Amino acid sequence: MASSAQQCESDDDMDEFMDKFKTMKYKNAFSKDNWEEEFDKIPMFLKSVPDEIDPREYPELASIQSIIHSEDRTPEEQAKALKNEGNEFFKEKQYKKAIVAYTAGLQKKCGDQELSKVLHTNRAAAHFYLGNMRSALNDAAAAKKISPDHLKALIRGAQCCIELRHYSEAVQWCDEGLKVHPTDKKLQELRATADKHRRAVERDARKVKVKEKKLLGEKQALLAAIKDRGIKLLQSAKRCGSDDEREDRGSAAVMSELSVDGLSSQEATGHHVFQDEQGSLHWPVLFLYPEHQQSDFISAFCESSW
Repeated sequence: MASSAQQCESDDDMDEFMDKFKTMKYKNAFSKDNWEEEFDKIPMFLKSVPDEIDPREYPELASIQSIIHSEDRTPEEQAKALKNEGNEFFKEKQYKKAIVAYTAGLQKKCGDQELSKVLHTNRAAAHFYLGNMRSALNDAAAAKKISPDHLKALIRGAQCCIELRHYSEAVQWCDEGLKVHPTDKKLQELRATADKHRRAVERDARKVKVKEKKLLGEKQALLAAIKDRGIKLLQSAKRCGSDDEREDRGSAAVMSELSVDGLSSQEATGHHVFQDEQGSLHWPVLFLYPEHQQSDFISAFCESSW
């Protein structure tokens, strides 16, 4: 009978507690108006890490940060934690923050070459997506120096060289990679792209040289034709030296023979002297008629019309 009475009393207490519980408010519960903002402050559900972590606003996150960066941990543990932190920033496309974390990890100088290789490779990726191609290339080279067969570093180095238009270097990166990863499709694609651009650049350079050689030949032939006709072209030489030196030479402009590059009046008139297929010279000529206050310009006045 006693046990039954105790059971009834316990049931009554539970019923009373449940009745009170329905009207009680949980002191640490989220507020109705700002529950989403408060929910986002929980580290597990953070959509992005704030630039500055205020311990009063983000106590849980601040505690985690203090654990990660605790000086009581070994340099290797700190470097690994910073690498993981950088990876999280990278996933969120916060590349600048990722670079800061990877750099801090490298500054720990933990002595773990494998970890250093990963930090350099990951920082190269963050620099790459920010458009810092030279910095990315330097990190890829540092990772390759630690591990010459590191595929990610080889790929990133080739990509950076292509973006920098260093196509020959890109081909070299790919060739080094294909020696140890002969079937890697990404390296094969990058090499094909780099080689295509390299050949195009070399082709364009050859065209420019051919064009320059042709123009030089035409200028030399033009100058020879002018000299054959006994025409002497003069131009004012550039004045140089002190005032005393100029006085010694006199006030008259010093004249010098015109070089082949001075034959063109393209900038002034839009036309220049040229030699036709029959060997005749055509000159841009300006006629002045002071008495009538008029002028006339002929863009190609043939020497046979003189």
